[in-house]
Amino acid sequence: MLSYEWIIFYLLLGSFVGFMAGLLGIGGGGILVPVLTAVFLYQGVPIEQVVHLALGTAMASIVFTSFSSMRAHHARGGVLWPVFRFMAPGVIAGTFVGTFLAARMNTLHLSIFFTVFMAYVAAQMFLDKKPKPSRELTGRGGLFAAGGGIGAVSALVSIGGGALTVPYLIWQNIDVKKAIGTSAALGLPISLAGSLGYLINGWSQTSWDKLTLGYVNLPAVLTIAAASFWIAPLGARMAHRLPVAILKKIFACLLVALSLRMLYSVL
Repeated sequence: MLSYEWIIFYLLLGSFVGFMAGLLGIGGGGILVPVLTAVFLYQGVPIEQVVHLALGTAMASIVFTSFSSMRAHHARGGVLWPVFRFMAPGVIAGTFVGTFLAARMNTLHLSIFFTVFMAYVAAQMFLDKKPKPSRELTGRGGLFAAGGGIGAVSALVSIGGGALTVPYLIWQNIDVKKAIGTSAALGLPISLAGSLGYLINGWSQTSWDKLTLGYVNLPAVLTIAAASFWIAPLGARMAHRLPVAILKKIFACLLVALSLRMLYSVL
């Protein structure tokens, strides 16, 4: 049974993740995976399974915030639903297959991949560089293939795909606000497919006494999601009052530090 101390910790973690997601428009995996890895190691999860459990739990935790974000962007007319319709099948397939790949990678290799990708995300945030539009929107096949690639990488690092989807859509001559809104909408099928994949791939590791289903820890998911779902709108409102450009640079450094700390913990 989860102690009160852990419930409070997960609620605080979810609040921080939700606030930063709303403030900076980032997914929670970059924070959740390294922190949950450390937590699960402390709780006695075998090192061979710890990163997989952190990835699956983080992916399931962002289902609710992804849904909230999608609704908010849709209400403002920020989602290009035709683009979503063509990319979503590829995203779902890529994410689901990606969880099978992750399940067959060892903890060290997963940690290295996560750290390298987070370094890319941090550099993108720190430099605040956006690709220049250089081509017209591709056809259905191209969007499906792009969705598949984005989904596969998202499954390996447990993110909603925004770090890849937004630059890709801008490169395809999509307005930046529409790119962000469409990316937010695609975060929902990514998180759903990823959660299902990690649940199936880790089913042999299911432990009812610790309330885990596959590679998903239910107490952590429910408490983190409950906090982040309600706090994310607060972060979005504060985005208009706080120096977001400076905060992005600070947060980029935090992402790198957390990722390196996770890599160190599994070495």
